[in-house]
Amino acid sequence: MARGDKDKYTEKQKRKAEHIEESYEHKGMNKDEAESRAWATVNKQSGGGEKSGGSGKKTSAHEKKTARSDSAKRAAKTREGHARSSSDSLESQTKESLLKEARSKDIKGRSRMTKAQLIAALQKHR
Repeated sequence: MARGDKDKYTEKQKRKAEHIEESYEHKGMNKDEAESRAWATVNKQSGGGEKSGGSGKKTSAHEKKTARSDSAKRAAKTREGHARSSSDSLESQTKESLLKEARSKDIKGRSRMTKAQLIAALQKHR
């Protein structure tokens, strides 16, 4: 018999475990192993018992939406990049990074430019 009290599981979860257990038994597995695997499958799919009083904090839909929004705002801020005030910061960047910035400013001929030429072109477009 599988360990643990099954009172915290919903009826749907209990039916699902029973169905999975029967399937394993039909394939020739012994009853105890079939029951153990069935409950493991239910736990993996649904996160365990879902009746109130279960372990773990449940996050409300509003909290999830707020967290997603905050995450999106942080990501957008990261994508914006940081303002650069001197050529020193341009020189410390990789050529790939400079190419990306030149692409965003639609600098013509950028793909054939050297790193020094990219820096000069980016300084002109400030």
